[in-house]
Amino acid sequence: MDKIPMTADGLKQLEDELRTLKDDERPAVIKAIAEAREHGDLSENAEYHAARERQSFIEGRITELESIISYADVIDPTKLSGDVVRFGATVLVVDEDTDEEKTYQIVGEHESDIEKGKMSISSPLARVLIGKSLGDSVEVKAPGGSKDYEILKVDYK
Repeated sequence: MDKIPMTADGLKQLEDELRTLKDDERPAVIKAIAEAREHGDLSENAEYHAARERQSFIEGRITELESIISYADVIDPTKLSGDVVRFGATVLVVDEDTDEEKTYQIVGEHESDIEKGKMSISSPLARVLIGKSLGDSVEVKAPGGSKDYEILKVDYK
């Protein structure tokens, strides 16, 4: 498997989630299963089945997080500079049709959160921005049609 690019903040978030699952969620669900077993007949025990389903989800997520973390390739954007868009860059773009400006940081798939301005490197916009420079215009082909953006600022903070 290839390395998974991510920022140090993204890795920390995944490690925090893993720690919470192992230290808090896993013991809580084991306790819930034990309590549900005490209620008798397991075949008709909704609490037991819900707890087992939750346990299955938690164990699956722990396995997934451990795998992602083991392949993490942490890239520190503060050690990068220049006007060319690369992984970790914070990019200010303007929609050339509406003049609406938006700022995004290009991050790994597992840490993206568009509401917080963190855009996945695999998103259509990020893919066309990578390798472009300050002042360049890019065209993004999306299911809703094409959009044109101009790069106003590239920052590595």
